[in-house]
Amino acid sequence: MQSPADRHDRHEYPAHWEADVVLRDGGTARIRPITVDDADRLISFYEQVSDESKYYRFFAPYPRLSAKDVHRFTHHDFVDRVGLAATIGGEFIATVRYDRIGADGLPASAPADEAEVAFLVQDAHQGRGVASALLEHIAAVARERGIRRFAAEVLPANTKMIKVFTDAGYTQQRSFEDGVVRLEFDLEPTDRSVAVQHAREQRAEARSVRRLLAPGSVAVVGVGRAPGGVGRSVLGNLRDAGYTGSLHAVNQAFPEDLKEVDGVPAYHSVRDIEGAVDLAVVAVPADHVPTVVSECGEHGVQGLVVLSAGYAESGPEGRERQRALVRLARAYGMRIIGPNAFGVINTAPDVRLNASLAPEMPRPGRIGLFAQSGAIGIALLSRLHRRGGGVTGVTGVSTFVSAGNRADVSGNDVLQYWYDDPETDVVLMYLESIGNPRKFTRLARRTAAAKPLVVVQGVGSAPQGHAVRATRLPHETVSALLRQAGVIRVDTITELVDAGLLLARQPLPAGPRVAILGNSESLGVLTYDRCLAEGLRPSHPLDLTTAATAEDFHRALSRALADETCDAVVVAAIPAIGEGSPGDAELAEALRSAAAAVPGKPVLVVHVELGGLAEALSAAASTAPQAVGKAPGAAGVAHPHPRSASPEHRPVERLPTPEAERPPTAVAASDESPESPTPEGTRLIPAYPAAERAVRALAEAVRYGQWQREAADPGKVPEYDDIDEKGAAQLIGGLLERGQGLSIGEAETCELLDMYGIRVRRALPAPTPDAAAEAARALGYPVALKATAPHLRHRADLGGVRLDLADEEQLRRSYAELTELFGRPEELRPVVQGMAPRGVDTVVRAVIDPAAGAVLSFGLAGAASQLLGDMAHRLVPVTDREATSLVRSIRTAPLLFGWRGSTPVDTPALEELLLRVSRLVDDHPEVVAVTLEPVVVAQQGVSVLGATVRLAPPPARDDLGPRTLPAY
Repeated sequence: MQSPADRHDRHEYPAHWEADVVLRDGGTARIRPITVDDADRLISFYEQVSDESKYYRFFAPYPRLSAKDVHRFTHHDFVDRVGLAATIGGEFIATVRYDRIGADGLPASAPADEAEVAFLVQDAHQGRGVASALLEHIAAVARERGIRRFAAEVLPANTKMIKVFTDAGYTQQRSFEDGVVRLEFDLEPTDRSVAVQHAREQRAEARSVRRLLAPGSVAVVGVGRAPGGVGRSVLGNLRDAGYTGSLHAVNQAFPEDLKEVDGVPAYHSVRDIEGAVDLAVVAVPADHVPTVVSECGEHGVQGLVVLSAGYAESGPEGRERQRALVRLARAYGMRIIGPNAFGVINTAPDVRLNASLAPEMPRPGRIGLFAQSGAIGIALLSRLHRRGGGVTGVTGVSTFVSAGNRADVSGNDVLQYWYDDPETDVVLMYLESIGNPRKFTRLARRTAAAKPLVVVQGVGSAPQGHAVRATRLPHETVSALLRQAGVIRVDTITELVDAGLLLARQPLPAGPRVAILGNSESLGVLTYDRCLAEGLRPSHPLDLTTAATAEDFHRALSRALADETCDAVVVAAIPAIGEGSPGDAELAEALRSAAAAVPGKPVLVVHVELGGLAEALSAAASTAPQAVGKAPGAAGVAHPHPRSASPEHRPVERLPTPEAERPPTAVAASDESPESPTPEGTRLIPAYPAAERAVRALAEAVRYGQWQREAADPGKVPEYDDIDEKGAAQLIGGLLERGQGLSIGEAETCELLDMYGIRVRRALPAPTPDAAAEAARALGYPVALKATAPHLRHRADLGGVRLDLADEEQLRRSYAELTELFGRPEELRPVVQGMAPRGVDTVVRAVIDPAAGAVLSFGLAGAASQLLGDMAHRLVPVTDREATSLVRSIRTAPLLFGWRGSTPVDTPALEELLLRVSRLVDDHPEVVAVTLEPVVVAQQGVSVLGATVRLAPPPARDDLGPRTLPAY
């Protein structure tokens, strides 16, 4: 029997159901529960629905809602009867409701777990994906309220609504009776429903960014009457870039007779502009921004770039001002870049948008660039644009976004856009923070499978303006997880540009084998050493001598590229003095023509004081990467371990100078060739001023190429017949009834792990010497005696562990020694455990991080993991291939594989243990932490000697819920 308080709880307004969503066309809407205060909105909404849509909803002509209908559709208990509305500007554009029913089809309460669902979408908003978004949210609400199944009755002619249900990806059944189609479907997410949801999310968010980067018309709000100032500067940048759309200047202080500013039509308000405005660039003081946003929303502006400062970066008051800004913009269906943004750029010839503070439009190219910081954005644009210094030459940008405080549009949104943008081949991102690491990792993995993604991630705390989810993971762990997702993770903006230029200009190497040639022996040796340090497999440098001509470089490069044992070539060049020395243009042409003949292998140049050579190498206009392919005669991927060579015995080959032979002129491959450069020009060869920069960029390209090949076959999550998932769920549920979060006892830990095939060696308490002797007799000699006090646990180096005790005499003597050294038994908490086979001590951990999700970690026990941080990490669930790579990813992995003549241990058994732990935390999100330490890996099998498990109510999984924008 429910108490009055229980009945009252059923009617409390569920504010956590409110959400902002991106629709199919890139606009936004707000979804929220319908309440008794919505009667007038509901009536107004219904009046704007066509008679046909009303007929499809009620199966009969239904021109207006009665008072009884309005009461029924606005009064809900938020448990058995729920209604949601999608709103724009506070007005309804669509509604959905469910009513819980019993087996007889009549209204019911729990434990009935089925409900009827019905939708109504305003005709003007049909085709925008509103019903699909509402279905995701009403399904999530229903699951929360214990409903597991929806039923819907639809007229056969209502094909749009039938498609909404059938395309959702849920397991469903369809029947036809009395002229009505009845659809029944389970609400449990399936792989297909999640895939459908992610695909819709990508299309919607990509289109929302596309509306910001390719607007048909732009209004700059805050254009000063006198030259100078932010607004006037942006207007000039747009005009000078040759923006192809309609441009408008807006300032409420303009004189009445002012019609133009710098040749651009001038207006007092956005509302005065005739025709549509797609994008508004806002450059007014923060106090005036709300008025501007409202005017833009009323005029139907699709998106905003807010350059104005004074928001979350300025403190608590500014943070609240920022929240209000986002709420106001979303109420009108607009998305925001900023506030405190530097702006956006799109170099496409049919757009030519420079809505930023960058005074010069970057050259068109194939690199997409994202920076949260305006200062870093300026530095990156400058490095990619300028000639001379650093990695030199012309390099183009497709699009650039500086998100500022990223209150709305973030790096995740821009990744969605770049994923299938045909104008972008390489993505470079400078991230001061990652607001949603779980989503970013998912999007990064998908993007990296299609095109390179290079990221610099801030190490310190997030800037004040950024809303960032709390994470307990160290920076190094997050970096490792990004690399697992295919992200090319670098540390500085110099490395970001270095790697980006190589990936934009050259094909991916097929392996780590590197040929080195040049006219400087010392520069070649330096390059060789750096290759070894980066894990590459360099061949011995080929010294062409300082007398080398352009023909010598051409011939040597051609030979290296044709060599089956070479995957990439680094050319080292220094200035040469002499009558026969090649000029910059001549040498560049020789290198380009040789590289063009074998377009499937990357070529890099390390130059010293050869500014003219770098300019000549970059003379072509294209930055499109080449298709990945095998060069003629190229061998497969070699073993990744570098070839050893001592510094004292590093032979350098020399090429005798042959008779002069003119190199062929540069020839671009034909358009039909799958490995040909783009039609715009020949392949560009990047030139670096230092060997370490060139080799670091090449090493990143090698690792990325290897990741792409492995990502094509990621492996599978194995099934194990001996796993008792249902029994584990019952045990966990019973334990959680004791409290909200707890570390469970040793007996329960062993029982739970045993249900997943993980056996923990018994450890019996030994509070006295006699108890220790009794425990040893029960376990059988030899045994180990261990102190389990926190300061001595797993610390054999401190003397808290005594091994291989063969009889009772040794056991009692060790017991006396322990208590004499460290204190009373009640302080030491000694235990007796049977001896495990000798092997390598390791540690296995799993943790549920609130931001990144479930993470599985592995390392060697002791100093390697605790002092040196030598741990490897993978996101759960882990596949069999990922478990294999996890074991081999730590620096101390050779100890498992017979290092220096030691006996190799049973790594397949270790990999199976990792997979079982992964399954446990993936199947049961209530398991928020698992530690197995030590895990002794012997020649045959593994022994888990210690284990702890922590349980807690499962954290929210926003990646499994309906699509939403971050809440403000």
